[in-house]
Amino acid sequence: MARLAIATHNAHKVGEIWAILAKEVPGLDRESVASAGDLGAPSPVEDGTSFAENALIKASALAASSGLPAIADDSGISVDVMGGAPGIFSALWSGKHGADQDNLNLLLAQMADIPDEHRGAAFVCAAVLVMPDGREVVCEGRMPGRLLREPRGDHGFGYDPIFAGEGQTLSNAELDADTKNALSHRGAAFRALAPHVAELLG
Repeated sequence: MARLAIATHNAHKVGEIWAILAKEVPGLDRESVASAGDLGAPSPVEDGTSFAENALIKASALAASSGLPAIADDSGISVDVMGGAPGIFSALWSGKHGADQDNLNLLLAQMADIPDEHRGAAFVCAAVLVMPDGREVVCEGRMPGRLLREPRGDHGFGYDPIFAGEGQTLSNAELDADTKNALSHRGAAFRALAPHVAELLG
């Protein structure tokens, strides 16, 4: 029986969040976690102005509809020379939500003439826990790095193939799942959130 809800319909994201929390929260088993898709919950309109606001919108809606504590994240890529864009619009950058390849291709085209020394970027994530009574916890994680000039690797999703973390020679999409989760913005945010989840489920 589910004791915790994850406010996403993205199977890739569910897998990453589960993999991170399973290592950090003693006794957490897969059967105790349900995604928004598992629960048949609709996706709310994400009209916040920050990653944290959008994550709270998603988690609050699922906590209210399911009666379960809900976790959510909102994340994206922030490019230095673009003033932090795509930012909260990362999943919509090409005009259609979740069109990963189109989003990636558009960002590469926009950055085509930018020299390597000015291709700094970071993945940013806000992870939240919302209780049915309205209590909230917000944690944030950041993975600095740079944009590559062409996609590399078959793992990950989103902008992973064109991003290499600080000090890394491999793209995020060339890293195995455990290595990526150890380095990533989402890993950092959910490791910070994990003690609150453990306390809740304990």
